[in-house]
Amino acid sequence: MATTTHYLKLSNVTIFYRTAGSPTKSTILLLHGFPTSSHMFRNLIPILSQQYHVVAPDFPGFGFTTPTVDYKYTFANLAVTLGEFLDALSIKNFSMYIFDYGAPIGLRLALSRPHAVRALIIQNGNAYTEGLGEALKEPLSRWGSGSKEDHEMLRAGFLTYEATKSQYVLGTPHPERIAPESYTLDYALLSSPEKQEVNLDLLLDYKTNIELYPKFHEWLRATQVPTLVAWGKNDIFFTPPGAEAYKKDVPKAEIHMLDAGHFAGETDGGDWGVDFGVFKEQRLVSLRRYVEFLWSQSKAEWSFSPLCLGYF
Repeated sequence: MATTTHYLKLSNVTIFYRTAGSPTKSTILLLHGFPTSSHMFRNLIPILSQQYHVVAPDFPGFGFTTPTVDYKYTFANLAVTLGEFLDALSIKNFSMYIFDYGAPIGLRLALSRPHAVRALIIQNGNAYTEGLGEALKEPLSRWGSGSKEDHEMLRAGFLTYEATKSQYVLGTPHPERIAPESYTLDYALLSSPEKQEVNLDLLLDYKTNIELYPKFHEWLRATQVPTLVAWGKNDIFFTPPGAEAYKKDVPKAEIHMLDAGHFAGETDGGDWGVDFGVFKEQRLVSLRRYVEFLWSQSKAEWSFSPLCLGYF
């Protein structure tokens, strides 16, 4: 089914989003990270839409979403906006695919509506201090100071073209598989002075996500939401211990390590086969649908045990 693009006007922001699949089917919400947008899911959406209703919004500050001039760029507010977006579309229950920034935003949303999330698919989406790599520890130690020096350190480390490209290519054994339009588009949409300042605000606010980690863990323990973690093991920002840590709170979580970097989804493989299943009332209902993802880092075929993507 073809992917379509839409704009949805809310009180203080116009959300751009991509969607495909019938709204009568179970919904999968795809939440992007920094420095990208829903564009990162362009290959995945058509595949999932064969069996699911897929919705992928651009967060304020990213992609083609346009907030009002007085929009407050904090992770707390992004989560509120995401909730308003879902309410406007009358989406009450959903599975979430969370990546990078999409992880704390999606988990904040889960705290506000704890029974709405039917399943989690986590790709390099950190929620544990164990997963904070050395590439983040030095910036994190200086974030929040408000000094001009630290602002410029963040700008140079995260908001240049070279920094944007490096997030895609570092850690992958096959950089030739990464489409250059991916990081080029990201930087083009982040390069204006206004977007630079917006993203500095969010970088400085990232510490508030870490403060909420214990609350995220409580929600995971309480709900035991069906969880699959697929993690690029060569990610220098969010490292493999962050993936393994999910089992502390969701012991039945499936953990799969990929020979990939931060953007494990940006390859041209089509060789990763995933056996999708559905969880209903915490019981596995096997659908045995063999679906190809277009984001494998290796040329091997993977056959996961049933993965939870819906609630039927």
